[in-house]
This record gives sequence, structure tokens and C-alpha cells, in this order.
Amino acid sequence: MTRPSILLVDDDPDILKLVSMRLTASGYGVTSAESAEKALAAFAVSHPQVVITDLKMGGMDGMALFEEIRKRAPTLPVILLTAHGTIPDAVAATQRGVFGFLPKPFDGKLLLEQVEQALRVSGVPAVASEGQGTQDDWRGEFITRSPRVEETLRQARLVAQSDASVFIRGASGTGKELLARAIHRASRRADRPFVAVNCAAIPENLLESELFGHRKGAFTGAMYDHKGLFPAADGGTLFLDEVGDMPVPLQAKLLRVLQDGEVRPVGATQTVPVDVRIISATHRDIDAQLKAGQFREDLYYRLNVVSVLLPPLAERREDIVPLAAHFLKTTAAKYGKDVQTFAPDALELLLAAPWPGNVRQLLNLVEQVVALSASRIVPASLVQQALREEPKPLASLEEARRGFECEYLVRILRMTHGNVTKAAKLAQRNRTEFYKLLERHKLEPKMFKTEKQGEY
Repeated sequence: MTRPSILLVDDDPDILKLVSMRLTASGYGVTSAESAEKALAAFAVSHPQVVITDLKMGGMDGMALFEEIRKRAPTLPVILLTAHGTIPDAVAATQRGVFGFLPKPFDGKLLLEQVEQALRVSGVPAVASEGQGTQDDWRGEFITRSPRVEETLRQARLVAQSDASVFIRGASGTGKELLARAIHRASRRADRPFVAVNCAAIPENLLESELFGHRKGAFTGAMYDHKGLFPAADGGTLFLDEVGDMPVPLQAKLLRVLQDGEVRPVGATQTVPVDVRIISATHRDIDAQLKAGQFREDLYYRLNVVSVLLPPLAERREDIVPLAAHFLKTTAAKYGKDVQTFAPDALELLLAAPWPGNVRQLLNLVEQVVALSASRIVPASLVQQALREEPKPLASLEEARRGFECEYLVRILRMTHGNVTKAAKLAQRNRTEFYKLLERHKLEPKMFKTEKQGEY
């Protein structure tokens, strides 16, 4: 049974031990850290649902830790432990977004109440009871070790409690439909239908009928009444995948449905009321489509009440091994083959591959190697054959740092049209340091100057 995870931070070992014992006895999983610096390292590994930290500590204090955590996980609740004299500071901290505070010596009952309240606000159930399943049931088979994906799931869990429309961004194959199903399972509509449609896969002349339904005889080939996906999803969730490919004329009709809460089937004179929660997704650059007039701005704001992002697999390489292991287990069972693991050098190939097709490409690769494998261990040769290309070696830390630095400099120089003074200000560096950075990456400001010297 999965237990809610708590990151506990205090430089007093006695307090750390006491609070940890209390939380563990109450059924929580606890990761302890005796400093804020160590807590940040543990944060990336433990993926906590709540952070409890002392306010006054040597080195980085509790507020500085809170600010760092908020950058990485804006919705994560943080509770401060405070000595009596620092209570005014803690009260002020709540105005900056800290979830709550507990004075020392703390009341054990009050501690547990605050933790339970923080979990409820985060959309995470408290400790599950026997027979109730686990708190992660809603996530289904969403396997991840990535802090970025965990933050996306945290946001998804929060928005699931409302009926707000959700707009999922992400490249093809990243798992957008899987996330949409998870949001549906976590919502009040979980016992009602979840209906998915790929707007790019249905011909334009049939998409309206598929979404809204049609009456018999409405057009050539309409031999019977068709209910349509909106009425089929009544009371539940409709997932509009690749909504960026929807034709502009149909976008206007979709907007009317969202505004009025009713659909009119093709060939009908009467409307049909529908109560549907909309989740949409696209791999396209929707901002570019808006500027080009290919997507209606009013519809976009209807669909994009809450936006969440699924990063590509290449940006969450810590997920490659657990995903590959999961796919190997399920695929081997499906094919009835005794294939149990990847050879170490095969895993190295997987970790170094570029994965343009994301998680879907990884699943296809695993299915291929299982089908061809003649042993219990998948060799590197089969993985190499499935990849059909020489994978790029994983960049060293220094190479990755230099790559990011160069991309960052290019971005702010574009924003400022090559104005070094403004660019250095954005980068929070003086002009001398900034010029040294440009020289290191062979970048010249004049490369980014344009005729229009606009403001950034």
C-alpha cells in the first residue's frame, strides 16, 4: 500500500527523530534531512507530497528552502516548525504562500491535523485504510521518477477536483491520453464515461457528425441516427486529442457547445443538453497557430483554463529504465515469453538514445525486442537493431552545462535584439562578465540586431 510521502527537515537531531517517529507511526513515509541543502538533494529523489521544515537553521533557512521548493513544485504544501520567538516570522511567511506553521514544542495531534489538511488541499488522500486501495490508484500505469512529471501529476490531481477545462501540452507519444484518463479517474466524474477522440484522425467532413451526432438521412450515407461523442460522454469526460488539427469552421461550433452546454446533431432541429468536462491536448505550437489565425483565440481560452505540460522522454531520462522494465514485464506476459531483463550494455543504449518518438517509441522498441529475443536477457545487439541508428553518447555534466548556457544566451539576446546592457541585466550579470560569456560561446550581439529595436 503506497503511503503519502513527507520530507522532514530540521537541524536538531532530537526533533528530527521525534517528529519522524510520530509521522511514521501514523502511516506516513518519511524522508529526513538535517539541513536545507541536504533536503534539496533528497527532494529530487523522494518526491514528497508535503514538506515540514524548521524555520531557523544553520546555512539555508526554512524560508530559503521554501522558495527553492516553490520554483520546482509550485503547488507543494510546506509547513514551518517555529520556536516561540519566530512565530511572527512564520505568520508573515504564510502570506508568501507557506501552507502553515507549528510552534515548538509541537502538539502531536495538531501536527497530524496539519499534515492531513495539507494532503487534502493537494488532492492527495491521507493514509489509505485496508481495502480502500492506494492513494495512487488514479494514476493507473503512470510510471515516473521525474520531478517534472511528478509536479505535472500533482497539478493534475488538484485540477481534477474541479470541472475546469484542462489543456495538455506535449509532443506526440509523451502520454497525453494517459494523463487525461488519470485526471478523469481522480475527478468526481470517475464513475461516468471517459470518451477520447483524435481530431486529426477523422476526415473534416465526418468530424462534426462524430462529435455532435447526426439524424438518419442528414447526408448521403446517414442510414441511421448516430448519438455522437458529446452525448456519449454526458456526465463524464471528453478528451479531444490533437485539437490543434480541428478545422476552423468546426472550432466555432465547438465553442458554441462549450458556451451553451448543448449540441445539435447534424440534420436535427432540436438541441440536446450535455454535461461534459473537456480535456484537450495537442503536440502543435498552439501560440503560432493563434498568430496565424489557424486556431480561434476565444476557443483557446475556453479550453485552456488550466494548462499542464508533459516533457519529452529525452528530458526525463530517469524514467527510461523503469518504463522499459515495466513494458518488458507486460509485453513478455502478453507474448508468453520468458524474457526477464535487459543486459547492462542494452540499458546503456536505451539511456543514450534520442527518443524522438518518446514513450510510445520506447514501448514499440520493447515489443520488438521481446518478439525477437531468444533468451531471458535482452542483449544490446537487439536494442541496437531496434533503434536503427547509433545513439548519441550521454553528454557529460560540463557539456550539458555549456549547452544550456549557450541556449540561454541566445534566447535573451533574441529577446533584447542584441542589446548587451539589457541582456546582461536579464541575466543578472555585469557587462564585463556577460561579454566573457558571449566570447566563450562565440556569440556576437550584432547577430541578433534587427531593424526594429523593440522593447523586451
